[in-house]
Amino acid sequence: MSFDEDDRVVLHDEHSEFDGETGTITQTMESMFGDVTYTISFEDGQETGVPEDALEEADEEDDDAEDVDDE
Repeated sequence: MSFDEDDRVVLHDEHSEFDGETGTITQTMESMFGDVTYTISFEDGQETGVPEDALEEADEEDDDAEDVDDE
């Protein structure tokens, strides 16, 4: 599954401080080999160079939970 800018995703990378957090894709980059990596923006920062297999589409419940936190 490929993702587009402004998609809400959950990062699964045990080496990242944002592992398990929901963020928004702010940029997609394609390498000369055709691999796509993403920049994900989180509330407390961003993660760059994230491969597609480390991402999962965020549930609507994740979006609602973050909306409540913002109020």
